[in-house]
Amino acid sequence: MSEIPSLVSVVTTDLAAVTRGRPVTAARLEKTAETGVGWVPANVCLTAFNTIADPNPWGSSGDLRILPDLGARYRTTATGAETPFDMVMGDIIELDGSAWSACTRTLLRDALATLKAETGFTLKATFEQEFKLQPAEARETAPLHAFSFEALRSADPFVPRLVAALEEAGVEPEMVLAEYGADQFEVTHAPTDPLTAADRAVAIREITREIARCLGSRASFAPKPAPNEVGNGVHIHFSLVDASSKPATYDAANPGGLSTAAGSFCAGIVRHLRGLTALTAPSVPSYYRLAPHNWSSSFTWLGDRDREATLRICPVVTRGGRDPSGQFNVEYRAADATANPYLAMAAIVWAGLAGLREVLPTPPIVIGDPTLMSESERQSKGLHRLPETLPEALEALKADPLLSNWLPPKLLQSILVMKQAEIGLMEGLSREAVCAAFGARY
Repeated sequence: MSEIPSLVSVVTTDLAAVTRGRPVTAARLEKTAETGVGWVPANVCLTAFNTIADPNPWGSSGDLRILPDLGARYRTTATGAETPFDMVMGDIIELDGSAWSACTRTLLRDALATLKAETGFTLKATFEQEFKLQPAEARETAPLHAFSFEALRSADPFVPRLVAALEEAGVEPEMVLAEYGADQFEVTHAPTDPLTAADRAVAIREITREIARCLGSRASFAPKPAPNEVGNGVHIHFSLVDASSKPATYDAANPGGLSTAAGSFCAGIVRHLRGLTALTAPSVPSYYRLAPHNWSSSFTWLGDRDREATLRICPVVTRGGRDPSGQFNVEYRAADATANPYLAMAAIVWAGLAGLREVLPTPPIVIGDPTLMSESERQSKGLHRLPETLPEALEALKADPLLSNWLPPKLLQSILVMKQAEIGLMEGLSREAVCAAFGARY
C-alpha cells in the first residue's frame, strides 16, 4: 500500500471568517511560493452558508492567486487525524504579483506599516477565543460547574491534545481552560506582532475543530450557542511598543495607568466603536451577545478591569516587585469568531491611529453600570449604546467617514452586500433558529 502524500493547504480567511484555500503536496510548496494557487475575486463575497452574494462588485470574471507566506506555516501531527494538519497563510495577489485591494491580510500589514511610519509605534497583540465543545456523548446529569477541574477533565483527552498540537504548530498556547458556560472553553496564546496574532487565531480555530472531530465531538466558536446560553467572544488584547522596542502603554501617573499615547489610541477606538462593531461582530447573532449584563460589551465604554466594558484596562501582577509596564495591555471585547481576524485587527489599528493623529485625550474611565445611569449622566461620560442589530451596525459603518474611507471601495461594498445576504437568509427565523444556523457553521 502506497504512503498517503502529505498535503499543505494554502489558505485565506474571508469576510465570513471562513478559512478556505487549495492544497498542494508538501514537495511542491516551495515552487508554489513563487506563483501561488488560483483564486477568484467573487469568493470574498461567499457567505457562511455557501452562497455568493449576488449582485456583488466582482461578478463572475477575474482571477487571482493566493501566495503562501512560508513564515506563517502551521503544522502538527498531534490532532489525532490520519494525516498531518498542515496549513500556510497566504496573501491574495493579482496575476502580476501586485497586492489585491480586498486582501484583508495585506490590509492589516499596511495598517501596521502606516502606524509605524507616522508614529514610530508598533503593537503587541493576542487573541483570546471562546468556544463550545459538544460532548461526544449526551449527558444525563446537570451541567458541570463553571471553571471547574471536573469540567476540564470531563473533556479528556481533548485539552491535553489541543495544547500539544498548538505547541507543535508553533502557536505558543498559554492556556486552555474550562470557561463559565456549559461545555465552554477558552484558548489563549502568547503576545506577538498583530499579523502573527491574527494568523494564530485562524490556526487555533482550525486545530481546535480538527481535534474535536477526531474525538467524535464538535467545537463551535459561534457567538451565541443558544439565546439563553453564555456567548463565545473573541477578546483582542493590544499594547503599544515604541520605536526603541520598549513598552509604551503604561504610565502610573495617568488615570487608569494609560500612557498619553495609549489614551489617545483608546480614544480613537471609542470614538469609532459603533462602526467598528460591523467589522468585529459582523453576524446576526453577534448582537444577541452584545447586550448589557452579558459580560461582553454594550456601550462605548473604557473601563478599568470591568468585563462589561468594551475596552477593558487589564490587571497587572506587581507581586515580588514585578514591573507592570511590560504586562500592561488593553482588551477589546466587542468581537467574536464570525469576524475576519485580520480585518478586525486592522480596523482597531486604524481607529487607534486616528486617535493618535488627533492627539485625543484619554476617554473617561467609567465605573458603574450604564443601564442604571440617567441619559444625561451617560452622555457626560461618553457612553452610547452599541448597535443592537447587524443592520444598525452596517449603517454605523457607512456613516463613519474614517472607516468607510479607509476600506477600499470594492471591499466595503463586498462587506455590505455579503452581510445583507446573510441578514436575508436569517429573515423570519426565530432567535433559536438563527443561533442553531450559525452554531452549525462556526
